[in-house]
Amino acid sequence: MPAPQYALLRFEKHQGNPAKKIEDHHERQKEQYASNPDVDVSRSKYNFHIIQPGGKYYSEIQKRIGAAGCRTRKDSVRFVDTLVTASPEFFTGKSRAELKEFFTHAAQFLINRIGRDNFISAVVHMDEKTPHMHLVFVPLTQDKRLCAKEIIGNRKKLIQWQDDFWAHMVAKYPDLERGESAGETGRDHIPTRIFKEMAHLNRQRQKLDELLCGVNPLNAKTKAAEIQSLLDKYIPGVEQMQTQLKKYRGAFQGLTAENQRLTKDIEDSRDDSVLKKIKDMQLQRDLSDALGILERIPPEVVAQYGQRRTEVSRER
Repeated sequence: MPAPQYALLRFEKHQGNPAKKIEDHHERQKEQYASNPDVDVSRSKYNFHIIQPGGKYYSEIQKRIGAAGCRTRKDSVRFVDTLVTASPEFFTGKSRAELKEFFTHAAQFLINRIGRDNFISAVVHMDEKTPHMHLVFVPLTQDKRLCAKEIIGNRKKLIQWQDDFWAHMVAKYPDLERGESAGETGRDHIPTRIFKEMAHLNRQRQKLDELLCGVNPLNAKTKAAEIQSLLDKYIPGVEQMQTQLKKYRGAFQGLTAENQRLTKDIEDSRDDSVLKKIKDMQLQRDLSDALGILERIPPEVVAQYGQRRTEVSRER
């Protein structure tokens, strides 16, 4: 039985400052992308635009907001980055012309809803594992108000967006199935920075593990000093990670029960949703490991660390 082929639509709101970083990534303005090893710059020449930007993203965003006469606050959502793609299997064997037709058809759905004048750019990336399109638009309503909440809406409206997008796509591509929205799955989006912070915490954990494994009666005092120095960074980092992940607890619902099934799925499929679930589970396991290693720290070292933190707090 062939794997299901899903049509996928995702929105990400931005308050303005990330416009340059978004532009650098979308328009491939860097020579290399260390944060995204999936980008093969030798293939970037095959990327193409459905909507060509008229200038720098931030300048174009501000121009549209200014023309509409909108007042903005520091926390105003100035633009939305939209991702459109499908399951990797859907793109297998398709020519460049067929891919352009697919993404043009998808872009038209958003243009009809949001208005062509509100779009800054629509670019298709062919230099990563799965072809996908990024569309950047300014969330201006028909009566010229800057209001991403009204356009994108709450979870209920996001479900409607997904319904309507699938209906638009399946009329031309009947093999596509409807993708799941965050509102239906209860899964919150875990920002990339959380994974990067966990990677840093993992490096600290590995260093702490090495120190604990090397402790013996002859070097206990020296090692204790090193361990305490590392704990000054490690324990606050673990506490901060715990606090942050509580905000994304929806992303972890049901992952434990899915573990065995997903491990098999990852062998049979490269579906982005499966890959994301595997990454989310790894994040959960990493946090568990980060907490677990604290149990191996000698009690006297923990006591000294606690005493020192108390003294620092009093001095403040």
